[in-house]
Amino acid sequence: MSDVSTGKSYLVIMALICLVACTPEATVEEQRFDVLIINGRVYDGSLEPGRLTNLAIIDERIVMIDAPIDAPADLIIDASDQIVVPGFIDPHTHVLDDILSPEKHNVASHLAQAVTTVFVGNDGGGLPSRAEMVTTMQTQGVGTNVGFFAGHNQIRESIMGLEDRPPTPAELTRMKGLVEEEMQAGALGLSTGLFYKPGSYATTEEVIELAKTAARFGGIYDSHIRDESSYNVGLVGSVREVIRIGREAGISAHIAHIKALGRDVWGQSGDLIALIDSAREAGLRVTADQYPWQASGTRFGSALIPRWAMADSNEAMLARLANPDLQDRIREEIDSNITRRGGADSMLVTGVSEWRGMTLAEIAQQMGIDPIDAAIEAVRGGDPSIASFNMTVDDISALAIQPWVMTGSDGGEGHPRKYASYPKAYRDFVVNQSILTIEQWVHRSSGLVADTFSLCDRGYLQEGRRADIAIIDLATYAPQADFENPSRLATGVTHLLVNGELAVSGRELKEVMSGQVINRQNLNCAQ
Repeated sequence: MSDVSTGKSYLVIMALICLVACTPEATVEEQRFDVLIINGRVYDGSLEPGRLTNLAIIDERIVMIDAPIDAPADLIIDASDQIVVPGFIDPHTHVLDDILSPEKHNVASHLAQAVTTVFVGNDGGGLPSRAEMVTTMQTQGVGTNVGFFAGHNQIRESIMGLEDRPPTPAELTRMKGLVEEEMQAGALGLSTGLFYKPGSYATTEEVIELAKTAARFGGIYDSHIRDESSYNVGLVGSVREVIRIGREAGISAHIAHIKALGRDVWGQSGDLIALIDSAREAGLRVTADQYPWQASGTRFGSALIPRWAMADSNEAMLARLANPDLQDRIREEIDSNITRRGGADSMLVTGVSEWRGMTLAEIAQQMGIDPIDAAIEAVRGGDPSIASFNMTVDDISALAIQPWVMTGSDGGEGHPRKYASYPKAYRDFVVNQSILTIEQWVHRSSGLVADTFSLCDRGYLQEGRRADIAIIDLATYAPQADFENPSRLATGVTHLLVNGELAVSGRELKEVMSGQVINRQNLNCAQ
């Protein structure tokens, strides 16, 4: 045999050896995984039906879908008779105080619901001391991943205080500079709270200019709209404003906790759906989040005190509330707002207060005064949080089935939505009403959120994505919190991984702080 023939034979043999050695089976036999999840019905965050398969994880990444059931792994989790889903992403929370607290920074309220990522700085709040707060999160650790917004209210107040006027050109330039700083630091986008002070003092044109800055960095416009009821421009008018801002600023627009709040606007969900669908068909990306409760949550002052009376400072507001020349006007507007919120019997104190667990009607009766004066005294006495029972199941359900609506908790202290929104959405929409399939419920809790806020490495169970994974026993997955006991942890999550580390194991929360602070500008995902 010639040297050439011998050489060719050698090359063929080596090629065959390489072919065999490089097959997936051989690679798997040599590869050992950190975690292997077997026998679970996997819903990957898309709208595809669930299927039985196995997931393999190394470090903080998913490295194999359809892994062999007998692949070697340091930890094997048997998910038989359970579902395996992406860790949920809550786009609207009020858990910043928990995250910064040495006692609550594991964010147990959300881990127990299968939530692995939370957004903070919503409603225009932002992070008032962003660098310091992010350092605290990174130093003491956090149980969930955290994304944050540039907050319009916080930025406006830092430049203009609580003044009820448009900014000067110089002030607007400074505000745009602060938005740019927050976006460069990793913010998801610009958040506004146009219902609250001082955001309510801003014109649409002011917000458009600031949103243009966020758009330059690929950010989103996220808004607690100007009016969810009939306070000023109305519910439909406020959604039109969001659409205008998105269109003129060239930015995706997101409506926070979409709802029809109060008898004046019950039934208007259909108008909102038509308006948003029309905008989407015209090419504007508009989305919304929703919590599955009939009761909203805010403070007495935000719900009842006219915005003009809240301008300038808290001291100025209290002076106006005591000014006899303004009493007729203030009382008339508070009375209208009480009616708008469903009446004095529908407003329940949920915050830390001597009146916790009492309605405004009960407070008035205890004080021996009318509800208007009782509301003013409640504001003077600390302005506690309240829940207002002012929405209908029909409106909630109509919005829930829209493909552009995702779950969000809007969760703060005192309202059970902080601890129970995700299992309640499952029980209400999938089990009891049968208006969503399991895959739709999972998608609106994970993949849809990741797509909306451009989190290209989370939200789906795909190779290369972060290993934020929940294993849920649907038979026991249920809300436990209510208005009497708003801080009860949800049940049914048997295992939960945050960036590949177990935060829940065998239904028990672990003291593991594997969450990360998300910097949107530094995401570098393979396409």
